[in-house]
Amino acid sequence: MTDARRLEQVGFWLIAASLATAQIKLMAAQVLFGLAAIVWVILATRERRFDVPGFFWPLVAFGVVTLASAAFSGDPVASLIDCKQLVLYLMVPLVARLARGERAMKTLNAILAVGAVGALIGVTEYVLFGYDNLDKRPTGSLSHYMTYSGVIMLALGAAVARLLFYWDRLIWPAVAVPAMLVALAVTQARNAWIGALAAIGALLATKRLKLLLALPVFVALVMFVAPASLRDRAFSIFDPNNPTNRDRFVMLRMGRHIVADHPWFGVGPDRIKVVYEDYRPADAVNPRNPHLHNVPVNIAAERGLPALAVWIWFIAVAARDLFKQVRQGHDKALAAAGLAAVVGMLVAGLFEYNFGDSEFLMLFLGLITLPFAARAGAR
Repeated sequence: MTDARRLEQVGFWLIAASLATAQIKLMAAQVLFGLAAIVWVILATRERRFDVPGFFWPLVAFGVVTLASAAFSGDPVASLIDCKQLVLYLMVPLVARLARGERAMKTLNAILAVGAVGALIGVTEYVLFGYDNLDKRPTGSLSHYMTYSGVIMLALGAAVARLLFYWDRLIWPAVAVPAMLVALAVTQARNAWIGALAAIGALLATKRLKLLLALPVFVALVMFVAPASLRDRAFSIFDPNNPTNRDRFVMLRMGRHIVADHPWFGVGPDRIKVVYEDYRPADAVNPRNPHLHNVPVNIAAERGLPALAVWIWFIAVAARDLFKQVRQGHDKALAAAGLAAVVGMLVAGLFEYNFGDSEFLMLFLGLITLPFAARAGAR
């Protein structure tokens, strides 16, 4: 094996391990990501090529608009420091180069394997350690139950996609899906529940429209066997007097007022928590929040309407290309996993600012890039 091939192999294992580890521990995932980036830079310098999926350029534009928002922020230094997360956007070219061809499916297998382990950790917390109420919910080994439920949602969508579109080997999804379903349920994170249902529904409809009929039957079965506490939590989605529901509607109003006052550049990255009390109405439930628990609204309020338009452009290009590959292209299982990630993020993101979580963002960008990497390797 030549030095170049050996270096490429090292880069692949690093980026695959980074994506898988993002479901377990952020710091370890970021260290692996950084090492993979070094390998990628060396390879890119030698090859003088830069192959990326089409959605990467809108993502870069979103990063540029974010930096402009930070420059016009009320506290430019704090906002620019918060922009360090933009480095994670390099996940797209790293995965596109280092996980090409058959390595893309191997990367997905690694994600599902570690995702199943992470799910079992959460189930163990629920069963043995009293993480069974709204004040103490399973977090796996991550920092927050919202982050944990988000990455479980993404991994679950990928596992279901692999079941539906890749029948040759079922061992990973057959093991992972039940564990992930239970783990997601016990987090009691309703946004991730709804996002997962939407993602699975989109996968079923894409595979065969009639399969959608199985979804309400599955939901009814889950509701029948679920503990009373989880059933009550599910039905609380429709309760207008639920405090969380009320606070979500309040934050939508707040977002509208913030955008009206700061339409072009928003209040600046990481500044929602600073201006929150200035816009907080009397009927708000929580005295403060770090963000507005809605991805489009938070982007518009924090970074401005131009940033929201560019972000929508990024999502539209990614969804279009992934859907096209599922319907017409090769590596349909990988494309379906990416499509499920987009649908899940969008739907769950109406109730939680998941796009701002580093663990979620790393896994999300990796999943939507793997189909491109597989196709590029085949070419």
